[in-house]
Amino acid sequence: MLTLGLMAMGFTVSAQEKAAETKKYDIVVARDGSGDFRNIQDAIESIRAFKPGERTVVYIKKGVYKEKVTVHTWITNVDFIGEDKENTIITYDDHANINIPGTAMKMGTFRTHTVLVQGNDITFQNLTIENNAEQKGQAVALHVEGDRVAFFNCNILGNQDTIYTGREQTRNYFENCYIEGTTDYIFGPSTAWFEACQLHCKRDSYITAASTPEYVKYGYIFNNCKITAADIVKKMYLGRPWRQYGMTLFMHCDMGSFMRPEGWHNWGKAENEQTARYYEFENTGEGAAYDKRVAWSKQLTKKEAKEYTLENVMGDWNPLLLKK
Repeated sequence: MLTLGLMAMGFTVSAQEKAAETKKYDIVVARDGSGDFRNIQDAIESIRAFKPGERTVVYIKKGVYKEKVTVHTWITNVDFIGEDKENTIITYDDHANINIPGTAMKMGTFRTHTVLVQGNDITFQNLTIENNAEQKGQAVALHVEGDRVAFFNCNILGNQDTIYTGREQTRNYFENCYIEGTTDYIFGPSTAWFEACQLHCKRDSYITAASTPEYVKYGYIFNNCKITAADIVKKMYLGRPWRQYGMTLFMHCDMGSFMRPEGWHNWGKAENEQTARYYEFENTGEGAAYDKRVAWSKQLTKKEAKEYTLENVMGDWNPLLLKK
């Protein structure tokens, strides 16, 4: 009787643990068929539109998901949680010079995304987003249009134009992410904070191409980030202004000797030097050549740098509350 009782207790605990695990995630995606869906897009289509209040948690098991993923405008308050950062991979291979099927038109930059986020209040955590197209033009891995969209512990991989933060007056947050690319691999008009990220440069070119509107105070802010590069990289710029008022700040970042001493480029337009907002503060490493930067960029004083806090930049949104 005692043995049977213990077995019964063990069975009960096991069942309770399983139920608790199931309850932890609203939807499970698994390529091997062990979840609710095999494809991420199918899981997204099942989520209730504009779900009020609580968040929906989508757990994505390890696997390679070759699909173009769109989080629609009506999909809000969702957390996409990968099982393993290195082995939960969303990938596709479109690039700008592919013909659109059935037409003579090229795809262009803005259709090439692997993941497109249009909804608000979305997070991606502990997974990889990749565009692995051949280097034949722009190839966006991540295209974000939603507001209050955050990425924690993610790999975001590509070549030219890896991340497009694509809508004015929206806020994005990246923490502990590995981001790689060749040319202008972080670009767009949104306000975005990058905390403790690694930016890996794969070819001599430009890291950022901000297009911050004149009326928007904050563009790209990189804090406590590490900039690394492939062995072939010898001449890298921090950024160039895609639009004339582009705003970018690197502070407390470590920069290697591959960084060009002038730091910033005017995109071949001298008039951009009068309007681009390019700042640095207390960067370190051989590439932090304060005394050799272009005259139209600015090294902030300690007093000026105090303005650039997550609270000031993000306003009423605290992305840290969403980290699992």
